[in-house]
Amino acid sequence: MSAQLDRLKKRADFLRVAGLRRKWAAPGLILQAAPCPTKDPQADSLRVGFTVSKKVGNSVCRNRARRRLRAAVAEVFPVRAAPGLDYVVIGRRETLDRPYSLLLQDLATALKRLGALRVEPAATPPAAQGER
Repeated sequence: MSAQLDRLKKRADFLRVAGLRRKWAAPGLILQAAPCPTKDPQADSLRVGFTVSKKVGNSVCRNRARRRLRAAVAEVFPVRAAPGLDYVVIGRRETLDRPYSLLLQDLATALKRLGALRVEPAATPPAAQGER
């Protein structure tokens, strides 16, 4: 089961997520999370916004960092992130040079630390073959 990724694009959404001060800083990125204000918080969609400041570098560096973050989120979030939350991923200077596998690990760790991991329903064990 995977969720659909939607984008946060309005400044008000970014400010709302930042205003809750629920974040985790990892070497390669910072992840912020806030409850989604829509009517149906259990909907199977995730809203994610990306931001990289000028501290990271010029526009080429910022765009590269944003592309790396989008790729990492596309790989990790559909299977690991809890629905019903809005996320903002903030790029850092280390985002550019950090190995991609460690960037994925940073993202998964941040989800875990924020308590935003997807909770899968417990699978029922198959019936024993000898029972009738």
